[in-house]
Amino acid sequence: MGDSKEAGTEAPPAGTAARGGLSLLSQGESEEPSAQVIRIKSSPGFPVDDNRQGSALFLGGNEVKSRAVVKYSSAPPRTAFARLQEKTDLKLPPANWLRESAKLGPAGTTILGNSRKSKPFSSFGMAYDFIDSVGNDVDVVSDSENIKKLLKIPYSKSHVSMAVHRIGRTLLLDELDIQELFMRSSQTGDWTWLKEFYQRLIDQKWQRKKKSKEHWYQKAILSKFLYYSINGDGAAQPVPSAAEQQESSSADQTNDSDGASWPAPFEMPSSVSEDPSASSQGGEPLEPSYIVGHVASAPKEQNLTTLFNDGENSQGLKNDFARNILWTFEDIHMLVGSNMPIFGGGRYPAVSLRLRDNNKPINVLTGIDYWLDNLICNVPELVMCFHVNGIVQKYEMIKTEEIPNLENSNFSTKVIKDIAQNILSFLKSNCTKEGHTYWLFKASGSDIVKLYDLTTLCEETEDKYQNPFTMPVAILLYKVACNMMMKKNQNKKHYGTVRTLLLNCVKLLDKSRHPQIIASANYMLSELFQLDEPKKEESSESPLNENSDESYSEEEEEMPDSDENGSYSTCSDPSDDNKAVAIIKSVGELSVPEKYKSIHQIRPSCAFPVCHDTEERCRLVLSYVLEGLKSVDSSIKKESDLPAADPNTPIPLKYEDESTRGGPEGLEKQMALFLDKMGSLQKGNYSSQSGMIPGSWQHKMKLQLILKSSKAYYVLSDAAMSLQKYGRALRYIKLALQSHDTYCCLCTNMLSEVLLFLSQYLTLCGDIQLMLAQNANNRAAHLEEFNYQTKEDQEILHSLHRESSCQGFAWATDLSTDLEGQLSVSCKCYEAANEILQFSDLKSQNPEQYIQVLKRMGNIRNEIGVFYMNQAAALQSERVVSKTVSTAEQQLWKKSFSCFEKGIHNFESIDDATNAALLLCNTGRLMRICAQAHCGAGDESKREFSPEEGLYYNKAVDYYLKALRSLGTRDTHPAVWDSVNWELSTTYFTMATLQQDYAPLSRKAQEQIEKEVSEAMMKSLKYCDVDLVSARQPLCQYRAATIHHRLASMYHSCLRNQVGDEHLRKQHRLLADLHYSKAVKLFQLLKDAPCELLRVQLERVAFAEFQMTSQNSNIGKLKTLSGALDIMVRTKHAFQLIRKELVEEFDQSKSEETPPAADSSSLSREEVIKLLGIFESRLSFLLLQSIKLLSSTKKKTSSNLEEDVLLKTNKQIYSQLLRATANKNASLLERIDILVRSLDQLARGGGGDGGALQ
Repeated sequence: MGDSKEAGTEAPPAGTAARGGLSLLSQGESEEPSAQVIRIKSSPGFPVDDNRQGSALFLGGNEVKSRAVVKYSSAPPRTAFARLQEKTDLKLPPANWLRESAKLGPAGTTILGNSRKSKPFSSFGMAYDFIDSVGNDVDVVSDSENIKKLLKIPYSKSHVSMAVHRIGRTLLLDELDIQELFMRSSQTGDWTWLKEFYQRLIDQKWQRKKKSKEHWYQKAILSKFLYYSINGDGAAQPVPSAAEQQESSSADQTNDSDGASWPAPFEMPSSVSEDPSASSQGGEPLEPSYIVGHVASAPKEQNLTTLFNDGENSQGLKNDFARNILWTFEDIHMLVGSNMPIFGGGRYPAVSLRLRDNNKPINVLTGIDYWLDNLICNVPELVMCFHVNGIVQKYEMIKTEEIPNLENSNFSTKVIKDIAQNILSFLKSNCTKEGHTYWLFKASGSDIVKLYDLTTLCEETEDKYQNPFTMPVAILLYKVACNMMMKKNQNKKHYGTVRTLLLNCVKLLDKSRHPQIIASANYMLSELFQLDEPKKEESSESPLNENSDESYSEEEEEMPDSDENGSYSTCSDPSDDNKAVAIIKSVGELSVPEKYKSIHQIRPSCAFPVCHDTEERCRLVLSYVLEGLKSVDSSIKKESDLPAADPNTPIPLKYEDESTRGGPEGLEKQMALFLDKMGSLQKGNYSSQSGMIPGSWQHKMKLQLILKSSKAYYVLSDAAMSLQKYGRALRYIKLALQSHDTYCCLCTNMLSEVLLFLSQYLTLCGDIQLMLAQNANNRAAHLEEFNYQTKEDQEILHSLHRESSCQGFAWATDLSTDLEGQLSVSCKCYEAANEILQFSDLKSQNPEQYIQVLKRMGNIRNEIGVFYMNQAAALQSERVVSKTVSTAEQQLWKKSFSCFEKGIHNFESIDDATNAALLLCNTGRLMRICAQAHCGAGDESKREFSPEEGLYYNKAVDYYLKALRSLGTRDTHPAVWDSVNWELSTTYFTMATLQQDYAPLSRKAQEQIEKEVSEAMMKSLKYCDVDLVSARQPLCQYRAATIHHRLASMYHSCLRNQVGDEHLRKQHRLLADLHYSKAVKLFQLLKDAPCELLRVQLERVAFAEFQMTSQNSNIGKLKTLSGALDIMVRTKHAFQLIRKELVEEFDQSKSEETPPAADSSSLSREEVIKLLGIFESRLSFLLLQSIKLLSSTKKKTSSNLEEDVLLKTNKQIYSQLLRATANKNASLLERIDILVRSLDQLARGGGGDGGALQ
């Protein structure tokens, strides 16, 4: 409504037809220029400049600026006035008197509108129509008659009585007719409190003052004069009969009294009110006014509708002015209603017409009246018709700028400006509380102006709702807030203002009488807080007004009572009373320039409450939602049909349904029921236990409130989840899902956006259940958080239970103590979220949500698969004796495999190669566990590598290879790629090792087994990257060294056991030597494998000894012996590592003053002792053989100096070694030291030969 009127004169307002069916002027027939400029000087004949936007008055060098823009006009096109002939008798009625005319409108009430008094709520009618201007742009909204009365206060002795209301920075002024009020009080008793107050403090002898006959006489001739002026033929009708005259006179009086009649205090219509007989006492039936409609059903943040019918007429709130004008007087912006008749045509495009008694000169009050009327309506000229006793005498035309200089009517326009500024400053400084009704009162003949707060006075009585302004003010507050919410481009800037407007609106209303407005206001309050984005703390530097219902008005400082700052106060002067909010001690002060200038520009400062965290913001939202739900529930009649419930007592939630128990089987049944329900929602099924009618305001409002509560609980749950408060998070998501379940029961047409919310809720619920499963060690704390419930949550849940059992999602929100159950519930939540996305094509509309759900489904299936796999491994380890695989293990394998398979499918469907590879890797691990479970039964010594083991290991290999193919290259995800390679290498290595250690000789030939082992070992080497620098590099090096060692040992064994094929023997000898060399090189890179290095070297020595047995010549044997001794010399590095480790252990035990424990280090010590004994014996043997061969060679051949030195060295070392081994008391370290020295001697003594022999 406000938007169409703000556009100027382009579109009629709603309800035009109800206002007499007058059409709005088109641009071509505009009644007056929208912003005509009148620039006037005191000298006559100054030309009118029509091109300037704005009008200014110059008087004696003082400038007064005035600008008027017609926002709306219901007057018919302007017509020229007819100049009456002299001696025309205005006492005789014209032919058209009181008759309808196309030029006049219905019975002339519009163009001749001054015949009726202003209604007490006239400013509200304008405010409703121009809602955009209220609260922000406009300072004052009022009837022009009230504006004139205020500006004439210093000049007039008459009484002033006005009601003042503040909406934002806008003041609404209405006439408060005390006589009319008290007449009403005598009849109804409604205003007795004000009457008593008035009589006690102001006028103890109050009585009704009747209007004089002169008053009615003047009204009658003015009416006839205007009809003559519009008719133009001057013909008088025969005087009506006495009965007709009496009827018309009574009609005039009725109009007058009706215009100022006061409506009864506002009641709800019979459809909502508890009292079905509630009706207006102003002569008209009370229509269903101010019944708030529903906020639009679409859950968009700002999709708000203006929620009122056009029932304002029944309460006198109709905007029935002929014109609504935006008048800017100096720096004051006013929205003014005017009914002044304006004529025009020919030489005079716009003039005002006045009738004056020639015997009564114009006084200052009349001059100000005429001047202000012309300024407000932008009329440049005034035509006065003078009469004597109703007989027309003459006409006179006066320019508007000349009115202040008329004889007997001189006044200063500058003083009028000062009065306007001072009165506005006074009112704005003291009318600070929105929703309060202030009374500006000046008694007749008095110079003192007092301001009272009637709302505070009314609250002291038994019924604070006796103030009839309460309801219009509340509705206006609501409408202004609604309008600001509708302006999407600036609404966030005004959220503080909107919140204050709504809080004050709710504060004014009686919950039992106006549940619909209260519910709607609370919903809008909840909408102010954005739940889906972080709060931007824009108002952080301004004080928090979070708990202040009056944050709209500034905490202005009271000005001291001094002449400089104005003399209005609440002091206990004899002329004052302690009930007044403020007092102007003398009206003369209003004429003093800038008397109240210091506090004139008061701008409301509405700081939006800064919520320091998400929970605080959501709790505020839920508090408003709860108030809204209470209002809705209180208005539903079928209370008696509901079971009584105490909102303070938690409602027992019975989850012990058979279908909800029994593990995954029960979950499957619950899921089936859930999906059936989702399908039925598409068909629009409706079920409400409270008996709400679909489509009623209660139904629509409750839907929105419930949806808001579910969103708030969801955000709370998400915040608790991020804080790792999983019990609290589950409680909140449970409340969110209970809210949503109730929404589903009430909803007749499920929106896709709401289904998307549900998918998000279930996804979060799945996350929470998964985290609870992974944090089982803190279960008691989580359970305590889950069971805690605030009173607010209980009350919201109580409201939900009025409509639904709230059990639709009980399967998803139960806090299970069973790990498998929690994982299964989590999985079902994700599956349900996925199913919902299949409805209404949400999957394609929300691809990101769909991908997230599928990722979570893949992840939870991986978790469940790992859970079952670990259970199977545990069962396997518990088997004391190797038996056949149990059925329980096989069932666990199947479950695990099924979960992995589904998870792989989920990840592959969204092209998530990395996660798919990880699940394929886990499936490979499952296959390896299956292989381990099939190890042969019976005696370990007779065990063989079984076909089942081979089958499962090969399946594992296949899955690992699939994982590598899924990744494509290492660049896709290096860590996963390396992990899969390692697992694949391990699988090949394990398979080869088992075949080597438990050779299936009963099924395969030795050569075939050796071939398969060799192939598997080489494949394991292929996927074991020893050169890649990583944390796993030492493991890879150890693995590769072990593989080479095992292959060398295998070829060594083949060589020992093989007879015949010399070519094959030679090949095996070369391969054994090659792998031994590689094994040694890799073990030498490792600092923590000295025993392995020693063992390999000893095997190499044994291999050399074996070769020596097949040699016949002494030279050949000597060469082989030299090579073996050289290998012995090269073991020095291993002994140094062993010695270092032993010294560290010794030092550590010494510092701790405790003997070394028999742990892993003692096992290593035993192994060292064993290997040391073997090494000593083999070294002694080699030295002895070397001495023998060198001695026999010396006898047969001539003496060789080098051989002599070598022989001597060997004998010396051999001698030392025999003595050392004979000493049984020598410690391990001493034995190692002797060996190291011996090896050093050996290296020095046969260094040259050693190199040649190698």
